[in-house]
Amino acid sequence: MVYIMRLIKAHSRSAEKRCLAKTSLLLLPAFIVLTKSICGQTPAPPAVPIQDNSFLVEEAYNQETGVVQHINTFTRLWSSNEWVWTFTQEWPVPNHSKHQLSYTITETKPDPSLQAGFGDVLFNYRYQLVGSGETRVAFAPRLTAIAPTGSSSQGTGYGGAGVQTNLPVSIVVLPRLVAHTNAGATWIPSARDTSGHTAASWNYSAGQSLVWLAHQRFNALLEAQWTSSQVVSGTHSTVAAETLWFVPGVRWSHNFKSGLQIVPGVGFVVGAGPSQGDHGVFLYLSFEHPLWHEKKLKR
Repeated sequence: MVYIMRLIKAHSRSAEKRCLAKTSLLLLPAFIVLTKSICGQTPAPPAVPIQDNSFLVEEAYNQETGVVQHINTFTRLWSSNEWVWTFTQEWPVPNHSKHQLSYTITETKPDPSLQAGFGDVLFNYRYQLVGSGETRVAFAPRLTAIAPTGSSSQGTGYGGAGVQTNLPVSIVVLPRLVAHTNAGATWIPSARDTSGHTAASWNYSAGQSLVWLAHQRFNALLEAQWTSSQVVSGTHSTVAAETLWFVPGVRWSHNFKSGLQIVPGVGFVVGAGPSQGDHGVFLYLSFEHPLWHEKKLKR
């Protein structure tokens, strides 16, 4: 689901240091107004459990047949005033429920001295290789094409096209405890820095989350995200940069008879190790609803 990326996202020297794996969050203010107005509807019993709404770490659950999800995230670091917004839309492939397509757009301000701008666009494909949201173990590898729509001179993009992969595994550890584990890599053959220097760049990420299912409509999360990036520092030259974030947070849901599920969430970013001193907020807002119905094929 969302990764976004979770996935991935702002890619300048500063952004690569802090935002590559931070598939970050936002749009909260505008959508809170919409949420309040929608909440005037009568919730549908019984409550639909929250499942595919993690923050930085990606779950191994594809969308259900005919169900589309719209995910907003916003990450703001108080320590540096950097911020990243992402929007991801996930679509199951009609009549092929194991296949999922999605895209992610971003906007970021990677440094107080640079202007905010739109970042690179991610086009994602994910295959439900093992299990589903109804099994104890699930595995859904993802492959992503990165379109260089951002500005490398403003630090909002890699400066070149690339590919990314992520390997998410989800395990129901206990009836009320679920774990999600990620390992991923990104390759940009011709990345650029803000000065226009180019070099090949490899970036690696790993993530782990624990979700406590306190209630069908309320969950507590603890996520950890590590990234290692080759940041362009000159022509055919890179330097290594690492980040390590911990994000404790909560999420809750509003369910409606129409099948619409709205899931807001909030987390707090705490940097450790190479990211010591990073502090910020992570906001999440998801809208998920059925868009079409498929008939079961007769055998």
